[in-house]
Amino acid sequence: MVLVNAVRDYINRILQDISGMKILILDSATVSIVSVAYSQSELLQKEVFLVEFVDSISMSKEPMSHLKAVYFLRPTSENIQLMRRQLAKPRFGEYHLFFSNMLKDTQLHILADSDEHEIVRQVQEFFADFVALDPFHFTLNIASNQMYMLPAVVDPSSLLHFCERVVDGIAALFLALKRRPIIRYSRTSDIAKRIAQEAAKLMYQQESGLFDFRRTEVTPLLLVIDRRDDPVAPLLNQWTYQAMVHELIGIQDNKVDLRNIGKFPKDQQEVVLSSEQDAFFKANMYENFGDIGMNIKRMVDDFQQIAKSNQNIQTVEDMAKFVDNYPQYRKMHGNVSKHVTLVTEMSKIVEERKLMLVSEVEQELACNGGQGAAFEAVTNLLNNDSVSDIDRLRLVMLYALRYEKESPVQLMQLFNKLASRSPKYKPGLVQFLLKQAGVDKRTGDLYGNRDLLNIARNMARGLKGVENVYTQHQPLLFHIMESITKGRLKDVDYPFVGNHFQQGRLQEVVIFIVGGTTYEESRAVALQNTTNSGIRFILGGSAVLNSKRFLKDLEEAQRIARTTTGLV
Repeated sequence: MVLVNAVRDYINRILQDISGMKILILDSATVSIVSVAYSQSELLQKEVFLVEFVDSISMSKEPMSHLKAVYFLRPTSENIQLMRRQLAKPRFGEYHLFFSNMLKDTQLHILADSDEHEIVRQVQEFFADFVALDPFHFTLNIASNQMYMLPAVVDPSSLLHFCERVVDGIAALFLALKRRPIIRYSRTSDIAKRIAQEAAKLMYQQESGLFDFRRTEVTPLLLVIDRRDDPVAPLLNQWTYQAMVHELIGIQDNKVDLRNIGKFPKDQQEVVLSSEQDAFFKANMYENFGDIGMNIKRMVDDFQQIAKSNQNIQTVEDMAKFVDNYPQYRKMHGNVSKHVTLVTEMSKIVEERKLMLVSEVEQELACNGGQGAAFEAVTNLLNNDSVSDIDRLRLVMLYALRYEKESPVQLMQLFNKLASRSPKYKPGLVQFLLKQAGVDKRTGDLYGNRDLLNIARNMARGLKGVENVYTQHQPLLFHIMESITKGRLKDVDYPFVGNHFQQGRLQEVVIFIVGGTTYEESRAVALQNTTNSGIRFILGGSAVLNSKRFLKDLEEAQRIARTTTGLV
C-alpha cells in the first residue's frame, strides 16, 4: 500500500490537528491527489464540511468566520497570488496553509507580507505532489503531456514547465519515501536525460540537506525512460479488467464516467474503481475478461442469496437485523450493479467494433514475425466495414512500427488504403509516429529481435505456444524489470547521472515513464512485486494513457510542430 498510504498519511496529518468545522480548499491538481486517497465520508469524519477550489473561493465575498480554512495547494506562482488576494480580505476564522512541495523563499515572503490580519496559523510543506492511483502506480496528470515529443526549440517555456512539473513530482515521491536515489536514464531520449539531470541537481546540490536521510539501506534506483521506447503498449487493445475499462470507457483518477456511453441513474453516472475501496475490483483488476464474467456471475449469485434472505422478514428481530445490515446490503448492491454495468458495456463495444478480430492481429504484429501474413491480415481488416476508423489507424501504426525498414512499398499501400477508408486520419500521423518512435529513435529491444538472448527466448515461446492469444504481449517495461532483477541493465543503454553508481543489491526501483504509463504496465509491475525477487518496483508517469489519449497527444504534438517550425 506504499504510495496510497504515504498520501493518506499526509492528509491525516493535515486534518487531524485542526479541531472544529473546516473547509478544505484545493486546486485542480491537489483535488486529484486527495480524491484517490480519501473518500468524501472520510473527509466528513474529519469535520470537513465543504470542499472548494481555490479560484472559486476568490469569487465569493460571503464571510464564514465560523469555519477554519485548510488550504492544500501546489506551490505555483498562480496559487501564491490567489492566496495573497484572499489573505488581504479574509473570509474565514483561521487559515492553515499546506503546500504539496517545496516553497521558494520569495513565496514565503509574499505570504508573510500578505498576512496583515495575522490569521495564518501555520504554513507547511507536505510532499504529496503525485496522484497515487494504486499501491505501486502513480501519475502526475500533466495536461500538456504531448510536450515530451517536441524538440526544445519548438516551445522552450512550455517544455521547461513540463520538465519542472515532472522533477517536482519525482522529488516529492522520494521525499515521501524518505530516500535519495541514484539516477539512470534512457540513452536515446533528450527529455529523459534532461529530467534525470535536473532531478539529480535538485537532490544532490540545490536541496541536498533535505534529501540527506542518513539511511543505511542500499540506495534505491530512479530510472527515467521515454514513452517512445515502447509506443506499442499504448496502441494495443487490452483484455484484463482495469486496463480494458480504461481502453474502452476511460478511467480518470480511479473514477469511470458512464455518461458518455448511455443513460444511467444519477448515483451510477460516475463510479469509483479503486483497489483500496472495492474488494471485488482488488481481486479481479488484473484478471482476463473471460474470467471476470465468471467471477461477476458468482458475485451476483451471492448477492441474490442475501437478497432472498432479506425478503424473509417475519419478526421484529429479523427487521432489526435487516436494518443493521442495510448499509452493507446497499454497498453490495451498488458494487454488483457497477461491475455488471461495466462488463455489459464493454461486451457491447467488443462486439460492435469486432475487437476480437482486431486484437488478434494486433497481438501478432506486436509479438510475432511473419511480414507477409501480417500485411494480408491488416489489409483485410482495413477493408472490413465493421472495423472503426481508430482501429484501422492503430493497425497501420503497429504494422509500420514493426516493419518500417522491411517493407516500405507495402507500407505505402497501407497508407493509401487508410487514407481512402478512413479519410479523417492522414497518413502523415503514422509517419510522424515513426519519426518520433521509429527503430532509430528507441532505446532497448522492443521486439526482442536485436539481442541473441531475446531471439532465443521468442523462439522458445513460439514453440511452446501461448496460453491466451489476446494477452501474449509483454511491454518493454517487463523486460527492463527482468534485466534489473538479474543485474543486467546495460550501462550503455541506460547511463548513470553523475558519479553515483550502484553499490550492493537493489531493493527499491522507481521507473518513471516520460510521456505516460499504461495499465498494462502497472499490472506488470504489480505482478512482478509478488514474485519475491527482493526488489520492490514502483511505476510513475506524466499521464495514464489509453490508445485514444496516446493518439491525441501525437496529433497535438504534430500540430504544434507544424505551426511553429514547419518541421513536419
